[in-house]
Amino acid sequence: MQWQDRVAVLATMHQKEQVIAPILQEELGIKVIVPTNFNTDIFGTFTRDIERTGNQIEAARLKAEKILEQTRESIAIASEGSFAPHPAFPYVTSNREIIILIDKENDLEIIGEEFSIDTNHNHLVVKNIEQALKFAKKIGFPEHGLIAMSEEFPKDSSKIFKGIITEKQLVEAINYVITKSSTGTVHLETDMRAMFNPTRMKNIAKATRNLVKKINSSCPKCHTPGFEIIQRIEGLPCELCYAPTSLTRAVIYECKRCGYSEEKLFPDGKEFAEPSLCIYCNP
Repeated sequence: MQWQDRVAVLATMHQKEQVIAPILQEELGIKVIVPTNFNTDIFGTFTRDIERTGNQIEAARLKAEKILEQTRESIAIASEGSFAPHPAFPYVTSNREIIILIDKENDLEIIGEEFSIDTNHNHLVVKNIEQALKFAKKIGFPEHGLIAMSEEFPKDSSKIFKGIITEKQLVEAINYVITKSSTGTVHLETDMRAMFNPTRMKNIAKATRNLVKKINSSCPKCHTPGFEIIQRIEGLPCELCYAPTSLTRAVIYECKRCGYSEEKLFPDGKEFAEPSLCIYCNP
């Protein structure tokens, strides 16, 4: 399938094109454009004043569909991020980034993904500017932006101070919220919008590379892009005792279009697991 010189519209108002566009141009030859006046905040905000539309993939898909409708182009790209406790380590915050490509001309939908614990996602209730500055330093301010609001989480977005990237802005926001708050406190949190969060931007780039990898993986039967892993099978044998371990022994690939599936052994390039990872050799 030819991608060279095709145009894709990117549904963003948060400068995600800075990392998405160069990768798609270099790897696939796709030219990415960002239409003006496309408000992605209507599909949900991290500050919770606007609830997200559907789950993470549904929200990204809706953004892509809407921008296709608006521009009448044939390829759309949209991404969506989420932040939650790690499923295995609940005290660690994780960031899941997905990026969706919809190609109307070829009736394709391909999704790239990155799951990472590399994030500064955090929040704190503070009583004064000293506490605020200490928190700011911890999260990588001013390279990473901050958001300030009252503890009541106002639905009125005009009462939420977003994109704080200077100490002057931070002091002004803290002083204002304290005087207006019934508790005399301020809820501070990291601004997770891409243009105010370089750490998140790196994860969006990784999700884009995963998207490219899937696009370049074609079905052996019908040659449709997006021949991807749908299941991982545990049981990689221990190198010492040959007992099955929890490591991946095989993966199942499947084509969304024709349904062809294929099992591939030892996807990580190893036929045995180290004894230190075996529950019998290293109980």
